[in-house]
Amino acid sequence: MSRSCADFVRTASSWKDRIQNRNLIWKFFTGQDPSIFSLGRRRFGVSPSFCYAPCAAVSFTEADTSHPPPTFTSANCLLEFVRVCLTRMSNGMATATALGFGGRAPALVLDLLSRAVHEEGIVTVSPRRSQALPLALMEAPFRTFLSNDNNNNKTESGGGKSPLDLLVYCLPTSVTEYLNAAQEATLVRSKLLYGSSDRQIVVVIYDVHKNAFVGGETAQILDAVGGNNSYRQKLAMASLASLAELDQKAAAQLGPDRQQDSVIVVGAGGREHALAVALAQSPLVGRVLCCPGNGGTAVEGGKIANVPNGQQDNESVVALVKETNAAMVVVGPEAPLVDGLVDALAKECPGTMAFGPTQAAAELEASKAFSKDFLQEHGIPTAKYRNFTDVSEAIAYVESLDESDRQVVKASGLAAGKGVLLPTNKADTIAAVKEIMSDKAFGNAGDICVIESFLVGPEASCLAFCDGKTARLMPAAQDHKRALDDDQGLNTGGMGAYAPAPCVTPVLQRTIEEMCIKTVQKMAERGTPYVGVLYAGMMLTPNGPYVLEFNCRFGDPETQVVLPLLETDLYEILTACCSGNLDAIDVRFKEGQSAATVVCAALGYPEVYPKGMEITGLDAANSSNGVKVYHAGTDVDNAGVTRCSGGRVLAITGTGSSLKNALQSAYNGVKSIQFIDVHGKHQLHRRTDIGKKATQKNLRIGVLGSTRGTALIPVVEACRSGELDAEIVALISNKSSAPILEKGRALGVTVLSKFISAKDLSREQYDSECTAALVAAGVDFVLLVGYMRILSKSFTDFWKNRCINVHPSLLPKHAGGMDLAVHQAVINAKETESGCTIHQVTEAVDGGPIVIQKRVLVDSGDTAESLKVKVQLQEGPAFVEAIKQFSQGATISYADAGVSIDAGNKFVDLIKPLCKATRRAGCDADLGGFGGLFDLAAAGYDSANTVIIGATDGVGTKLRIAQATGKHETIGVDLVAMCVNDLIVAGGEPLFFLDYFATGHLDVHEAAAVVKGIAEGCQQAQCGLIGGETAEMPSMYAPGDYDVAGFAVGAVPRDKILPCSISSGDVLLGLASSGIHSNGFSLVRKLIEKEGLNYSSLCPWEESGVTIGDSLLTPTKIYVRSCLPMIKNGLLKGLAHITGGGLLENLPRSLPSGVSAEITAHPKLPPVFKWMKKASGLSDTEMLRTFNCGIGMVLILSQENVGEARDLLTASGETDFFELGVLVEGVGEVVMKTTLT
Repeated sequence: MSRSCADFVRTASSWKDRIQNRNLIWKFFTGQDPSIFSLGRRRFGVSPSFCYAPCAAVSFTEADTSHPPPTFTSANCLLEFVRVCLTRMSNGMATATALGFGGRAPALVLDLLSRAVHEEGIVTVSPRRSQALPLALMEAPFRTFLSNDNNNNKTESGGGKSPLDLLVYCLPTSVTEYLNAAQEATLVRSKLLYGSSDRQIVVVIYDVHKNAFVGGETAQILDAVGGNNSYRQKLAMASLASLAELDQKAAAQLGPDRQQDSVIVVGAGGREHALAVALAQSPLVGRVLCCPGNGGTAVEGGKIANVPNGQQDNESVVALVKETNAAMVVVGPEAPLVDGLVDALAKECPGTMAFGPTQAAAELEASKAFSKDFLQEHGIPTAKYRNFTDVSEAIAYVESLDESDRQVVKASGLAAGKGVLLPTNKADTIAAVKEIMSDKAFGNAGDICVIESFLVGPEASCLAFCDGKTARLMPAAQDHKRALDDDQGLNTGGMGAYAPAPCVTPVLQRTIEEMCIKTVQKMAERGTPYVGVLYAGMMLTPNGPYVLEFNCRFGDPETQVVLPLLETDLYEILTACCSGNLDAIDVRFKEGQSAATVVCAALGYPEVYPKGMEITGLDAANSSNGVKVYHAGTDVDNAGVTRCSGGRVLAITGTGSSLKNALQSAYNGVKSIQFIDVHGKHQLHRRTDIGKKATQKNLRIGVLGSTRGTALIPVVEACRSGELDAEIVALISNKSSAPILEKGRALGVTVLSKFISAKDLSREQYDSECTAALVAAGVDFVLLVGYMRILSKSFTDFWKNRCINVHPSLLPKHAGGMDLAVHQAVINAKETESGCTIHQVTEAVDGGPIVIQKRVLVDSGDTAESLKVKVQLQEGPAFVEAIKQFSQGATISYADAGVSIDAGNKFVDLIKPLCKATRRAGCDADLGGFGGLFDLAAAGYDSANTVIIGATDGVGTKLRIAQATGKHETIGVDLVAMCVNDLIVAGGEPLFFLDYFATGHLDVHEAAAVVKGIAEGCQQAQCGLIGGETAEMPSMYAPGDYDVAGFAVGAVPRDKILPCSISSGDVLLGLASSGIHSNGFSLVRKLIEKEGLNYSSLCPWEESGVTIGDSLLTPTKIYVRSCLPMIKNGLLKGLAHITGGGLLENLPRSLPSGVSAEITAHPKLPPVFKWMKKASGLSDTEMLRTFNCGIGMVLILSQENVGEARDLLTASGETDFFELGVLVEGVGEVVMKTTLT
């Protein structure tokens, strides 16, 4: 291999190096450097005609060299690629992977994936960081499930050729998106260059800007999936070129000559702290200046700093921009926006981007009267209202209303979030009007008073990025305005929040985003384009979402929960907004993540509260897992102490995989915080119930029905009465005239009541469209109520354990029958009872697990019609009972938790014969009891003069090699060896052994292979395997992982315990090891990786043709049979088991004080250690401290016993032993008088 290319592979550590050396690496791929091919064959076993494997995505020929070269994303990417690509994509079934689409769901890509499934036989679609695709793919016109097992049956039964795997990669639209998900490009390159270990793959790239695939049309891609190799290679070459072009853009945008931008954040609250933290994460940003900032931004460090004596007025901010040459100003609070800061910046600093609306656009918040008129004019739902400038007119209007017509009274202008009053009766409403208009409780903000109808429903805070033309909605949040638990007390600026809000379903999210987009478009039409964040306070009423009010900035504390979930570079989003290019940015949020924040306020807030208290516990809170502390009302005094300076002081934000986890993290952080005044009193107040209701949300039920739906009536009544903690949110029918649809419409407009036609659709396509509608409505659980369709396996798999049906008989009797035919069959069979069965829905018609059965008597005069009436009366209550079981947590079996008792029993049966084979005197090695028994007397020991010895050990990371190669038989020998070799060092005879096997999922054959090795080791050690423990723990171990531990017990006569009587002049004999044994494998694995090898590579230190994996798995040598005769004959004074720490660390453990070991003749290093020494560059000392270097056991004996010991060793079959040296007077160390060769 040429030095330049080798250096690139080994040492290129930055993206700059990788881009600069891309032409060198291109030689590696195309074969222009022939010496590299020999390396490739040695490392990966490839042929020169294809760069890496016959199934690789690209065949490189001489003509290919004209294409731009691909690039790598990390110095060790070759090894990473191999690791990733050797993973099978879907157990041998054809899979389509959609990678990196985020919130995008392009119709072109959906069409390709759908056709790949329906036309080419792809079985599974796997979206990765592509959260919008699953729902969009199930919807019309694509109607495709992610899992399509019917296709697998089709290709197998039809004898057709299995399709190739497909990988569709969304080309990042920005450099930061590319860098933030660099592993995706790594995966794509790996598939292009290596393919997969057992399947061919088609790789195609989608270009967002062109709305086109790179290198081919849909038809060509499908041909490639069908096996057209020419198209596959063409697509691969075009994909590599696109990635190379993206590298060039990255180099240009982030090269050393580019100056990182300065950003000014205007404001001093927790919102601004969160903005500063998010902006500082961008590689495009060099510094974030907070003006004026707070105590948190003052000490945040890194790129973030406060502006000394910073002011928020227009003149001061403009001056600061000119002084710092800032690229962007982000305006946090509403006051500077209303004062026209953005307008001033546009005039005075036209080269600086200002994120926030102009003064004219900010009128949406500055004037509630204006925003209400705007909403009404453009048909955007909002509450019925009236605006008043005269107090008497306002009072007269209130007096004209019915007593039951509750109203909300608002000051039209800015009132720091407190200008909304919620009276409960007419008298209180009049008092509220007077408070705003006459008493001027909110100053000039109350010059205009808005009186609007009180809306009922959950509230949601919906923030959207806006660029003057369109909007992109962030995950909806919910905040807690009241000061006290249970939403009691005074209104505040917000005491906590969480996101995403569970009450905002995908359908509602779309609807609200459309309302925001319409708002931005209509603002542009009136000549006041809206750029910035539009904060829509929404009420989710029974008639749909209504706008309560608009704010023209990030919410506080909503920002503190939304931004931690943001995946896309915030600075790039804001830049796109300021430049009117928001459509070009994929605004992504982290999948499967939630955030919650708890506000810590000064005691007394929002009324009179103290200031100046010392804040303690900040470091502890910030160091809590998943916690970030955002400051609001804080400052830092001259002594560096952080103190309270406002009412809302801190927002403690926690993130997690669920809302419960996020809340737990947040409150764990809160526990560390305290505000302490000068008298030592605690002055902190916070709510204890943030997010509590959201974690106890109702079960959302979807219904599929074809008939009247009589059985649904009791379910509806149980939901309304509160008997069920549930609500019906969707009702779908395959019949347009089905009466059950009317029952759905009667529940209100927020309940989806929809007819979906099955005309010209396959069963699976129809089920997909129905599932999409249910998912979009946020359905958790599905009821089939008189549903006259057979469901596809894809549907039943999707809704597994979440879908139930009612059958009009006592299943399994009369399974498969329907309606009156079932009742007639009961009568014809002269059965004395019948009833209904609620069962889980599976692929087997009427064959799912039974949940509940309700029984009725069959009278002699019953007809099918009369029996139907009896049974139907039971169906509704049965549904209610079944839903209660589900919502309250039905019984979950061990198998449901991922633990198979049956597999455990099968495993015990498999290993019983293995254990019996280890029988010896003293034990019978039978399994199944609570403990294993051993009879010392039967083994020949006098219990009064016998000492019991115990030893325990594991195998370490040698397990990783066994798991990677799938070869588990020798690990058990290692486990026994590591324990019994320790026992004999004390002069003990191993008597019995126990093992512990822990795994996430019990593979009985894999585990049996391990125990087979343990039994073999016990036979070699002449001890009994009398028991063990098998632990199956799905939450503790990753798939395919397991760990083992061993426990050995031995015995030694009290007068034979070693070491004893060791002195200078004693001789050291070394017994050869069988290899590396079971220590040092973390380093071994690192060296294999460093040298570009893998466990299936031919072993470089052996000439027998074995693989590296096979060689490394050579079991640890057991020294019991060779050493025990010498121990029993009293020839040995001591032994040393050479394990972790090597000869230099282990031999001194057996030496008395005042004695050292002098090594004068170390045997030649076995080939494996010579290779390790060369690959690692370790010195002799480090080798001897790390590995056994060929000596596994050291014997200490008198000179006069050496001859007899040699004879006994030879008689036991030990052939490789060496005289290492002698003991001398010293300080208990090993002195090497020779070198390793």
